[in-house]
Amino acid sequence: MKVVIVDDEAPARDRLSRLVSELHDYAVVGDATNGAEALMVCHDQAPDIVLMDIRMPGMDGIEAAQNLALLDEPPAVIFTTAYNEYAIEAFEAQAIGYLMKPIRRSRLVAVLAQATRLTRPQLTAVAQREQPPRKRSHLCARVRDDLVLIPVEDVVFLVADQKYVRMRHTAGEVLIDESLKALENEFSDEFLRIHRNALVSVGHMKTLHRQEDGGYEVEVDGCDEHLTVSRRHVSDVKRRIR
Repeated sequence: MKVVIVDDEAPARDRLSRLVSELHDYAVVGDATNGAEALMVCHDQAPDIVLMDIRMPGMDGIEAAQNLALLDEPPAVIFTTAYNEYAIEAFEAQAIGYLMKPIRRSRLVAVLAQATRLTRPQLTAVAQREQPPRKRSHLCARVRDDLVLIPVEDVVFLVADQKYVRMRHTAGEVLIDESLKALENEFSDEFLRIHRNALVSVGHMKTLHRQEDGGYEVEVDGCDEHLTVSRRHVSDVKRRIR
């Protein structure tokens, strides 16, 4: 079984790597110091299991695991944590594997044997047990053979496109394999629904135009494309446009 270790502290990575290397049937194939780096390592190495710290600078472990869960063949994720008892109860309620620091060899063996792939609803449920609820800082897209991380603040609009969502951002455009409804629920403060198939960044909206036929379109920063606003959402746009 191929294992990737993710922790922002080198001594913790080294100790965990040593413990895993002492076990039969497991091999450490890579490591990372934060969630964003972990996504790239996992894309390159296709591990079976990821041992992931939760508290890390930049993208933390839960957000990284949420993005890993979107892959066609996601690895099993085991969190390594110094969380309090309340958070541990949340992990246990969702059947999520975890290792309390300092990690004991016997516990590591047991959790590795029980490692399962996590679903996005499981991870969302754990994330929302914190106050306030956690939101991702980046969205993950597959572009040819690469993974690309787009900061949420750079996203201009999201439009449903058959079974994908077309995401326009400040540096281009990609398709992501997520539902528009789930994105709306997660980022309701940042994005506004303007049509049944479109969300627009509130921070990137510029002007609302009324067309000759009585319909409406919204103009956004740095984009020639004008997006149709359905009549039921016009008042929301007028209220939130800057």
